[in-house]
Amino acid sequence: MPAIHLQTEIPGPRSRAVFAERQQHVAPGPFHTTPIVAAHAEGSVITDVDGNRFLDLTSGIGVTNLGHRDPAVMEAVARQAEQFVHTSINVVAYEGYVQLAKRLNALLPEAGPCKTFLANSGAEAVENAVKFARAATGRQAVVAFEHGYHGRTYMAMALTAKAHPYKSGFAPFPAEVYRAAYPDFYRWPGVTGDPGACPSAAESGCPLSRCLCQEAFAAFAEMARAQIGETNVAAVIIEPVAGEGGFIPAPAPFLKLLREWCDKHGVVLIFDEVQTGFGRTGSLLACQQLGVTPDLVVMAKGLANGLPLSAVTGRAAVIDAVGLGGVGGTYCGNPLACAAALAVLDRFEDPAVLAHARHLGEQLRQRLDGFAQQFPQIGQARGLGPMRALELVSDRQAKTPDKAAAQSVVRYAYEHGVIVMACGTHGNVLRFLIPLTMAEEELEEGLAVIEAALASLAKA
Repeated sequence: MPAIHLQTEIPGPRSRAVFAERQQHVAPGPFHTTPIVAAHAEGSVITDVDGNRFLDLTSGIGVTNLGHRDPAVMEAVARQAEQFVHTSINVVAYEGYVQLAKRLNALLPEAGPCKTFLANSGAEAVENAVKFARAATGRQAVVAFEHGYHGRTYMAMALTAKAHPYKSGFAPFPAEVYRAAYPDFYRWPGVTGDPGACPSAAESGCPLSRCLCQEAFAAFAEMARAQIGETNVAAVIIEPVAGEGGFIPAPAPFLKLLREWCDKHGVVLIFDEVQTGFGRTGSLLACQQLGVTPDLVVMAKGLANGLPLSAVTGRAAVIDAVGLGGVGGTYCGNPLACAAALAVLDRFEDPAVLAHARHLGEQLRQRLDGFAQQFPQIGQARGLGPMRALELVSDRQAKTPDKAAAQSVVRYAYEHGVIVMACGTHGNVLRFLIPLTMAEEELEEGLAVIEAALASLAKA
């Protein structure tokens, strides 16, 4: 039976009624990708209040990596709810928090002894990662990157590159934040066409006459030297795959150069794996397949498969720099969320889960690469594992971003039963955050709708 089933126009009458009330009662700030109102969700399918079934290719923005209402996660949460739902770790401790910290610490064996701090959101975890880095180094400056997105709290906004809508009207922002060029080689100066995946990832070294990883690192190092001074830098924070910025993978050679630079100058290297974590790129953490170990990893989203939870995990020498009471929060590491996260980690201990995620990632890669050959509106198909995207352009040679085309595909898709989102610094990138447990047939059903949407662009 097809996953998609539409029995009303989209949005249906009940959805329209809820949205009318939303406009009256809910702050307008939170954006909405679709006019759909959920009534039930299971696996890869969301059923709306009008009885329509949609394939969800967003996983709630990369959260329900194991699918909606994963049975093991649901059972763990229900079991914990029967015991207690809140005490606050600051008042009465509980085993779930401690056991989760222990298991997250084990994800970074190369980092040596590790410790973990739990919070509620990715932005909150980023804020605390900066606190840890500044306390450990006694320095102030933090270097972030173009295309980076780190959240909506004030330090996280300062670290985020994109001004509108995330930062408009909210200045001033925290000081001592600097920005370097992200290794986006599709739009790197002097690069024509689509350079594809970074060729310097090959074991034999970079075959190009100009190594773009070296160029990007040299630009970073010179910025840090000239604008900050290396001994003033507390931390460098980067997403292994720029998420909101357009699903742009940072090449492993570039990240290795960053790691060497941070080691040389005593700088804390932070990987923001809020969106790349928990199987999203085909490994539990992206850093595990890139061969680069950061000092701190920020995690959230897929960590608890739908419950609000985040973590900062990393070298104990850095985490221990903050004294008693220096970090915390009433709800940090909520017992229900910890139970969910422990169940998530249990699920990923089955090698078949990541194997299936990688298989879906290859299926998705092949289909999106095919779309790029088929449709001139696609400037580049890219990604890492099942975290993949299409960049839409109005002119392939000029690489002119086409935000309207991306919005058109998103609208066509939900009107035909598929939920997908756009992203990117220019808003012109279609991103795919598929449930990592979905069936091959479901993915193909969804991609057939995306193909039809792209074909409709070609006819426009």
